[in-house]
Amino acid sequence: MHHRPRPSLGSLFAATLALTGFSHANDWTNWRGPLQNGVSLEHYTKAGKLAETPTWSADIRSRGCPVVVDGKVILWGYRGETSDLIELLTCFDAKSGKKLWEHEIADYLSDSIYNRYSIGAPTVDPETKRIYLTSNAGVFQCYELDGKKVFEIPLMEDLGRMTFPNSRVGSPVVEGELVIIHFIFSNWGADGPAADRAYAFDKKTGELVWWTLPGVSPPVDSSFSTPVLETRDGKRVAYFTTGCGHIVCVNARSGKPYWKMPICKNGVNPSVVLHNGTLIAVHGDENVDSSEKGRMICIKLPEKLAAAIPPAETAVLEPSVELWRHPLGATSSSPVVVGDVIYQLTDGAELYAINASTGAELWKKKLSNANLHSSPLYVDGLLYCPMMEGKLVVVKPGEKDAEIVQEIKLDGDCLGAPSVCNGTLYVTTTKHLYAFAIPNEGIKVDAAPVVEIPKAGKAVALQAIPAETVIMTGNKQAFRVRSIDANGYVVSEDVKGVKWESFIPPTAKVKATMDAKFNEAGELVVAPDAKVSAGAFKGTAPDGTFGTIRGRALKNLPLTEDFEGYTLTDEFPVDPQNNPAYKFAYPPLPWIGARFKFQVMEKDGNKVFGKSFDRLLFQRATVFVAPSNLSNYTMQADVLTEGSARSKADIGLINQRYLICLRGNAGKLEISSNPERLKQEVVFKMTANKWYTLKTRVDVASDGSGVVKAKVWEKGAAEPEAWTLEAKVAKAHTNGSPGIFGFTPLNQKRMYLDNLSVTPN
Repeated sequence: MHHRPRPSLGSLFAATLALTGFSHANDWTNWRGPLQNGVSLEHYTKAGKLAETPTWSADIRSRGCPVVVDGKVILWGYRGETSDLIELLTCFDAKSGKKLWEHEIADYLSDSIYNRYSIGAPTVDPETKRIYLTSNAGVFQCYELDGKKVFEIPLMEDLGRMTFPNSRVGSPVVEGELVIIHFIFSNWGADGPAADRAYAFDKKTGELVWWTLPGVSPPVDSSFSTPVLETRDGKRVAYFTTGCGHIVCVNARSGKPYWKMPICKNGVNPSVVLHNGTLIAVHGDENVDSSEKGRMICIKLPEKLAAAIPPAETAVLEPSVELWRHPLGATSSSPVVVGDVIYQLTDGAELYAINASTGAELWKKKLSNANLHSSPLYVDGLLYCPMMEGKLVVVKPGEKDAEIVQEIKLDGDCLGAPSVCNGTLYVTTTKHLYAFAIPNEGIKVDAAPVVEIPKAGKAVALQAIPAETVIMTGNKQAFRVRSIDANGYVVSEDVKGVKWESFIPPTAKVKATMDAKFNEAGELVVAPDAKVSAGAFKGTAPDGTFGTIRGRALKNLPLTEDFEGYTLTDEFPVDPQNNPAYKFAYPPLPWIGARFKFQVMEKDGNKVFGKSFDRLLFQRATVFVAPSNLSNYTMQADVLTEGSARSKADIGLINQRYLICLRGNAGKLEISSNPERLKQEVVFKMTANKWYTLKTRVDVASDGSGVVKAKVWEKGAAEPEAWTLEAKVAKAHTNGSPGIFGFTPLNQKRMYLDNLSVTPN
């Protein structure tokens, strides 16, 4: 132990063994830095205190971490307060603070409240210098370093990524040719039930390569834990904590889950750190094995890794792997490990020093009154700790205590982690981005660890890309098929002679196939008259190795659905509200986010689409019924809420990323996107147990402005000529998936929908 710990190169390697090569060791290309643990590789000759005033600052609001590469600072932030609030991805010159470029990112259909935006960070790939970011609404984007957009994927509409009021987003990680994210997803089919899943995309094309569910379903919250990478047992693996309260380990090249360990009864947000063959995690909620809240835990990592063979579930680590625990807790601040010492900020703004080998508490220091999200940054023997009240505290850690060497008052609240590059410290508040020079007479940078990737072994499986696809009628999809070994490494980039056949997984609840065929060129073709359908295909190589893909065949507009073609063969049991058992059918298989939230059931002698009551977590639910690139269409459906004068449900349609909703209990017709960004309403009192017709369209003008229109009338009556409500927007969404929304408060009164149509204008 030293009064001013400075990690040696050897201890830095031991702490991570995790990264692919970095072009500049001191570039801060991701949220947790070059060692994935909040530690910088920079050392200074005759370092001095920070100046009380910054070298430069920028008027951009953020709760995240700036990343720095090639003399550029990239920040995810936002500006505005209410209807004018817009997310931003901004690039600054690192020396001068000059804005080089900026992209606006509109929020939509999210649950974010209290302006909780930019809780996370972009990630820069050291090889390509491309920037990756997931927005609050779940738009996964890739940009060149000069600001040119490469691709974007609306995760909410395409893969069922869910949003939460806490708005924690986190940061992607780059592993070889892949960029990996994890959120709560509610996709389709077997992946319809909501769960914390990781998705890996080709970092150059945006094509989906693999996805995995390493924890359990359903989750209890979201998690913005950033995956931490290392090589173990000859495999590249990722560790992260989940919204279902687990620590998990997955193969970072293939997605195969290796193990999970429950530690918390709620979602776990802090990222983990690695230390000498162990993993250290922290959380701030109720423990799974006691009623106490919060703990830091150290577990011994398994030396050998083996994936479960389906349908067997992922292995659960035994409690005996726990080496020590400490009762401190943290909701969302991640630990920093330096040598054999862990530094951790608690929600009460106490800075702890913990022996990483034994769990013994070395000291604690009160820095402020509260802390949320922000994590310390360790640079050349000092810890830089942003505090929520709006101050930056600089701490010199010692063997038995710590010294506060400096406090700098900042404008706004500090909720993001700081970063450092070339002797400049960057920190954000909810008002500004600040750049502080660290006075010095020279900078030395430790070499960043470089991982040697083992040579691939014998091919054992195929990996087809994209792993999931959507094909409209009359179109086709080509695939790249490569082979991988048992550790997930690519053996051959181009496997020839693959034969494809329709495949129904043995565990599938709905035994369905996709109405499509592979042609001789290996393309999946959906005929012009194909049915709306979804399913999987199995591809087998001449050597017997195989892999699967899955897809959805969707029709072009117009779309209609009256649900009469469904057979109600499954039985839903008596629910907690003592509603009687009934027959139902699972929702349309290709619809995103419908499973375990909605069902096809009988109402008033017809088959209709109704809200299910089996999981209170999903009393509020959204379903997308068609692709996200659609635009300029009209939606119409018949809707009904059960209940009484005092208790009703909400029913809505989603048109081009706007929600048009009948609020039963409020007695209003509402147009919104995120309610704090756009919300306009008129009085419309629904009568319970009466059918109404709801209609909507979005008109976008040539200048980018638009009008969202809605009308509602009693079913069977003449349609009124005038729109019931029109909402003008200065900058309209130009495309988006048609969707259905339902909210059944406490799952007491059900909502129903029938005779859905989506027609081109």
